Amino acid sequence: MVVAKKRKKKKDAQLVLRMHKDTRERFVEACQDLDTTAAHEVRRFIKRFLKRYENDEYDG
Repeated sequence: MVVAKKRKKKKDAQLVLRMHKDTRERFVEACQDLDTTAAHEVRRFIKRFLKRYENDEYDG
């Protein structure tokens, strides 16, 4: 049985933001402690945010 690999959609955009250096360093270190990346966690936050927003669940 041959299992087809799922192709990931190529990421083609960037989000640039400014923050305090110490905040970035603490975030990156926390991600490393959790065996993840800062980019992955930011993408995960955005997906969750959009899901809540689109479901009218955002309480911000």
